[in-house]
Amino acid sequence: MAFRQNDKSRTYNFSSSRKRYEWRDHYQDGMAPRDEALEKELFSEETHVHSGINFSKYEEIKVRVKGSNPPRGFEKFDDADLHPVMKENVRLARYTIPTPVQRHSISIVTAGRDLMACAQTGSGKTAAFLIPTCSRLFANARQKIARPRGGADARHFKAQPLVLILAPTRELCSQIFDEARRVSFQGFNAVYGGAGRMGQLVELQRGCDILVAAPGRLLDFIESGKVDLSRLEYLVLDEADRMLDMGFEPVIRDIVERRGMNRDRQTLMYSATFPKEIRILARDFLKPDFLFLTVGRVGGTTTDITQQIRWVDEPDKRETLRELLVSQPPCRTLIFVDTKRSADSLDQFLFDNRFPSTSIHGDRSQMEREDALLAFKSGHCPILVATAVVARGIDVRNVMHVINFDMTNSIDEYIHRIGRTARVGNAGLATSFFNERNMPIASDLTKILQECNQKIPSFLEPYKSKTLRFEDDEDDEQTPYGEHHFGQRQPPPPPTPQNHTQPPPSNNFGGGWDPSATPW
Repeated sequence: MAFRQNDKSRTYNFSSSRKRYEWRDHYQDGMAPRDEALEKELFSEETHVHSGINFSKYEEIKVRVKGSNPPRGFEKFDDADLHPVMKENVRLARYTIPTPVQRHSISIVTAGRDLMACAQTGSGKTAAFLIPTCSRLFANARQKIARPRGGADARHFKAQPLVLILAPTRELCSQIFDEARRVSFQGFNAVYGGAGRMGQLVELQRGCDILVAAPGRLLDFIESGKVDLSRLEYLVLDEADRMLDMGFEPVIRDIVERRGMNRDRQTLMYSATFPKEIRILARDFLKPDFLFLTVGRVGGTTTDITQQIRWVDEPDKRETLRELLVSQPPCRTLIFVDTKRSADSLDQFLFDNRFPSTSIHGDRSQMEREDALLAFKSGHCPILVATAVVARGIDVRNVMHVINFDMTNSIDEYIHRIGRTARVGNAGLATSFFNERNMPIASDLTKILQECNQKIPSFLEPYKSKTLRFEDDEDDEQTPYGEHHFGQRQPPPPPTPQNHTQPPPSNNFGGGWDPSATPW
């Protein structure tokens, strides 16, 4: 797709138009031959997220499965009941040790059970639902896979996906799409609607077995007759709590409850928190014998993140941020602000102070959003200023520092924000600017700090609890199932001292970063 920008012609490829497998009638058993160029693109070092030195601490996390006759998890991917092609894709993606949510989610989905899963951000939830759903479809790929539509037939086509994944933001959809391209390698067509409407229709016509979408655009396509969910075998709601926070519940209900939705589908819900609204949604969408999987404490965060809370009055925030960045060695840094205007103005402030920054928010075009993310991922602009709504979908490797420039007053949102660092057992740092505007969150924030054995600043000392209770069972009365325990209850271990950032390449940090000299 061609665009004109600053009077210069440029060709721009949206992430949704990245190469993927498409059906050919000569493919045996629905499995395509290996494409070495695509394999190199999908499984390169750049796409690999290394597990951190704290990955072994996952063994200490308590995992619970509530419900009748839950299947047991597995210890190694080789032990999982997966299609041979999927096992090869897992090997290519360099998944070595499954995370707790993967061990049990994959077993549950493979057993054909509906699932409500609660796990911390950065715990591997995306692979936990993509691996088993694609693996089960591989067995009957030739009968089920979608053929491309062309010519006159294209005008009347209806995409009939086998897997539908709903996510709150375009950025998260893009992340899931890239992961789907990897796990469905040699198999199914994955489609993510990241471009304009016409561009999305063209992608759907090429064949669509796995559809990753935000609720609003999907409903538009359903109502216009371009998407038909009668063949759907798997419905996945990813970051369900965030979709409800953003007001998508009526749209989601319209999609799931409307005529034409396959009622025999398998439904999977994933969430980092488990508020009442999510419990109601699970009750309405999941089969009565669904299983409830919790990894760690519901609504908790990881001890791999060092949390620092600083009292900063509103007028002092910018200068405090500048001093903070100057004092820290260069690293990939994500800064949260409340408004789109704040994102632009803070980005300009950082640029004026010779910091390599960019910004992203909902008013940016898709091209601008993807350009900003690419600059952030590549290290060209290793400081990203973002609004919370957009940044929710950001899953970038080696984000070492998260800064809450504008602190949220929702503890769930705080957990989601700081979860952008310390992914898959890596260590991270989260710094939050706190002042009188944020007192409503003081009690919940202090509790989170205590549970993770973090330092309590003096202004939060009055909110400190003398007897801390770990509320692993706080939702038991809402989910009246028998319990099947895996492992023993463990208090959270103290955080291991870490070097949270790469050493600075030079001493001229405030004088401007040199991305070419910094190992982003």
